[in-house]
Amino acid sequence: MKRIKLLNKIAEVGTNVFDRTKYEVSDSVEDPHAIMVRSANMHEYTFGPSLYAIARAGAGVNNIPLDRCAEAGIVVFNTPGANANAVKELAIAALILASRNIVDGIEWLKTITDDDISAAVEKGKSRFAGVEISGKTLGIIGLGAIGGMVANAAHSLDMNVIGCDPYISIEGAWRLSRSISRATSYDEIYEKSDYITLHVPATKETKNMINAETIAKMKDGVRIINLARGDLVDSDAMIAALDSGKVACYVTDFADKKLLSHKGVIATPHLGASTSESEDNCAVMAANQLVEYLELGNIKNSVNYPNVSLPHTGDFRICILHRNVPAV
Repeated sequence: MKRIKLLNKIAEVGTNVFDRTKYEVSDSVEDPHAIMVRSANMHEYTFGPSLYAIARAGAGVNNIPLDRCAEAGIVVFNTPGANANAVKELAIAALILASRNIVDGIEWLKTITDDDISAAVEKGKSRFAGVEISGKTLGIIGLGAIGGMVANAAHSLDMNVIGCDPYISIEGAWRLSRSISRATSYDEIYEKSDYITLHVPATKETKNMINAETIAKMKDGVRIINLARGDLVDSDAMIAALDSGKVACYVTDFADKKLLSHKGVIATPHLGASTSESEDNCAVMAANQLVEYLELGNIKNSVNYPNVSLPHTGDFRICILHRNVPAV
């Protein structure tokens, strides 16, 4: 019987994927064959001798030591696209919030003490006048599952959408509306966009990609949305740009003490994938990928090993791991 350890609460619809005649599934199993995780930090986790795989019920894998897993022969899976609709919907909400001063208006309304609240509202509402997104240009950096859905949704709201993704997949390109314009560089996004939204992973190359130098290339009054990773934006540069008016509003899904108190920042508590539908989708996808690997040896959506898909021909498979070492 295979043992599956849950490091976080996983939606029941996902854990139900495992046949209980073949799998023991709980948060207390010892020496697991596989682990299901959401946000638990595994960088100090001690891998047992029986561990074959880790499945992240979500897209980001910053909480998992990928290199150490690869060296130990542990396949790490994620669930790309399973939470895409949830993040897309939050991105559309962020576009509206960045444009219409809704948050400030709500907070102001709570402070009104006049008996004639309607008169007070009519007198004071002009301070919260905003702008419309229709006809504006939205620049999207990253056109994967989420970025592509945001692009199509924004186009349906009459925005002019341009996107840039040097690594776009064929499948991702096919999903895009033909009305989405292609930017040949990030600089083109910076220079042309009224709104910019980020949908790329956090890597050495993307860390602080929004910084003083790149912000200087943007339009005055640009609105920036970051629902991808906090590390993509240099907080000090963002504060300076907000203070000067270069950036009109910054919407982020990642708490940062430097930014939280700034009037130009709208911060949400990492709500991107926080819907019941998204959590169910991620859990089911992660569980199915573990079953495929543990029972058939197939690898799909691994972030540290290549995909492997072969017909079932027997009870055992041999996998030989190679390290690419020059001159060896």
